[in-house]
Amino acid sequence: MSESRRSRGPSRQVRRRRAVVAAGAVVALVVVGVVLAGILSVGDRSQEATSTPIPSISPAAAAPRPTPSQSPDPSIVPTFDKNAHSIDDPASIWVVVNKLRPLNPVDYAPDDLVEVPVPYVWQPQLRQEASAAVVTMFDTFTQETGLELQSQSAYRSYSTQVEVYDQDVATNGQEFADTSTARPGSSEHQTGLVIDISAKPSSCSLAACFGETPHGQWLAANAWRFGFILRYPADKTEITGFAYEPWHFRYIGVDLSTEMHETGVATLEEFFGLPAAPNYG
Repeated sequence: MSESRRSRGPSRQVRRRRAVVAAGAVVALVVVGVVLAGILSVGDRSQEATSTPIPSISPAAAAPRPTPSQSPDPSIVPTFDKNAHSIDDPASIWVVVNKLRPLNPVDYAPDDLVEVPVPYVWQPQLRQEASAAVVTMFDTFTQETGLELQSQSAYRSYSTQVEVYDQDVATNGQEFADTSTARPGSSEHQTGLVIDISAKPSSCSLAACFGETPHGQWLAANAWRFGFILRYPADKTEITGFAYEPWHFRYIGVDLSTEMHETGVATLEEFFGLPAAPNYG
């Protein structure tokens, strides 16, 4: 080829090839631009969705919740009938006798006294119902402990109580006697519902130390099972009017003794809402 021909520029074939390459480049740029635009658009929408706050519901705008209705406290309906027996009739097993509540009549004597078939120091007499309960209690004590109980004293008539009280006054003075021996007509022993119990063989008989013996401890914990209560507890002198007598047990029937045990009420005065009787009226 001559020098003049080469100086005219690239040939037609070369120009066509360059045009194709340039067109391809343009197409590629367009595709890339479209892709980038889509990505940016998606990112903007995502950012917009993320940055857009979620509307909150203010407490004032929230629907009011109904206030739950309160059920009234259940009322406790007493089930024990405190009027089932008289506390005034001397023949009632619930009769309450103390320094302010003497027997009426003062020389009352039960009409159903029986001899109690248990070991004794002095032959005991009690009303029939109380006697049967004592026998069961003594037998159960022996079965559960292997030990024995005996009666120290039980029913005392009005005339016998006169002798006992007068002797106590003569020996210890009236002030002391009035804390240890009831005046005639005001003694529970006269009801035929009381028994003074001691250990067999004798140990701490008619003394406060009886409460520390296995016999006294068992009686204090279990007498209620048989219808008896420890009538003069150590911490109730200001209510009963008498010093601690861990040997003196009063029959009131299983219904009442169980109720007193379950409610934790120790004295008849407290259970029936009666005045304390520390002194004679």
